[in-house]
Amino acid sequence: MIELLETQNKLTTNQWKIALAATIGDMLDFFDFGLIGFVLAFIVKDWHLTFGESGLILLASGITAPFGSLLWGWAADLFGRRKAMIGTVLNTSIATGAMALTPEHAWIYLFLCRLFVGFGVTGMYSVDITVVQEFVPSAKRGWLTGLTTTMLPAGFLLGALLSAFATPYIGWRGLFAVGLLPALLTLYIRAWVPESPYWLMRMGRLEEARQSLAWALQIPPAQIALPAVERTHWSELFHYPRSIFAGALTGLSQTGGVGLALWQVTLLVMVLRVTPAGASQRGIWIALAAIAGRFLCSWISDAWGRRASGVFSCLTAALCMALAGYLHSAFIAGWSLFYVMLLLQSFFGSGNYSIVGPYMGELWPARLRGSGMGFVYGIGNLGKFIGPAGLALIAGSANYVKPAATLDALVPGFLYFAFWYVLGAFAFWFIGFETSRRSIGEIDSDLATGRRGREGIPAV
Repeated sequence: MIELLETQNKLTTNQWKIALAATIGDMLDFFDFGLIGFVLAFIVKDWHLTFGESGLILLASGITAPFGSLLWGWAADLFGRRKAMIGTVLNTSIATGAMALTPEHAWIYLFLCRLFVGFGVTGMYSVDITVVQEFVPSAKRGWLTGLTTTMLPAGFLLGALLSAFATPYIGWRGLFAVGLLPALLTLYIRAWVPESPYWLMRMGRLEEARQSLAWALQIPPAQIALPAVERTHWSELFHYPRSIFAGALTGLSQTGGVGLALWQVTLLVMVLRVTPAGASQRGIWIALAAIAGRFLCSWISDAWGRRASGVFSCLTAALCMALAGYLHSAFIAGWSLFYVMLLLQSFFGSGNYSIVGPYMGELWPARLRGSGMGFVYGIGNLGKFIGPAGLALIAGSANYVKPAATLDALVPGFLYFAFWYVLGAFAFWFIGFETSRRSIGEIDSDLATGRRGREGIPAV
């Protein structure tokens, strides 16, 4: 099976269908995830929310995000990739739609619903990266799995467009109602995404695995000979400490970007003195920059290798983030340098995750990929909590959201965001190992050799 994948020069139509399902799923789930950042700008003054209350709403999804990716990753290994993929979509969309029923001034209700959103959205990312990686050759794994992440910012872009132009007609509750639409993606998944042949083999369902791979490669099943794949247990993750540390620390590089994204509209309102709708319109360009950055970083991920491209994108994003804080009040030719730095930071910072996401899945042997990806992505998703919470604490959680409170916190807050990118660069270079252009079989072999070496078992 591995040989068949590795000899592929061109992806089939069915492989593209699988990648498209993952790409659309990521986009719609992150549309649901990012909606709260746009809605908050509309309700914060009317509801008289403090920084602490606003921060709790924003970081609620971060509280459950580590558990969501961990549990859904485990479910993908136990029940199958396809079932877990469908479950994560329903989890996120139903929780988002429920927020359309929010009573007036009931910020605690929003907080509770966001707990469920965070649980589902990180699960989707953990599962679909695994699905795509198990259907493509190593030469295309980096850029294709990176490509599936390019549409994550498109979810924020969709939120910005609706917030800027549809809110006057449907209101902020209408935005949440639109968040139910991703549930329709389950019909696409049921029609076009087969179960992973790796998972089917591990379950002993060899004929189904043959049919799944034959469909993806669009060849007769008789051409495929399937080897046996050993069963495994979730606790085996801890036999790979280097994978845990490399995956978790590179995953935490999202902390600054997510923290900024969730506060973005509110900060633009305060720093640029624009309306929430005006801030949402500026957010459209930030989202477009993020999409462009992900295309570039998906390419350099294979062209330069995961480690070199990861270090470059992390350090560049850190520099832009720090400059955004220091230059928040500076203008050149009428252009706010704060806004320009946000555009550049979005390009490199968001682009970085089209390297990090696939890398976290590649760090594991095939039999542990779902659980391993879910585990380290879960740790990385602590960033969804400590990112927005950090700014709220730096600003002073009891302060009401107002320009005076925000501007005083910009420099330390943005330096805090930048730190997490520097940590990611450190992990790429000093802890991580190169996975670019290495087949799943080669990575499995390297990991097995490293494990035997740590345990004092002679190599076979």
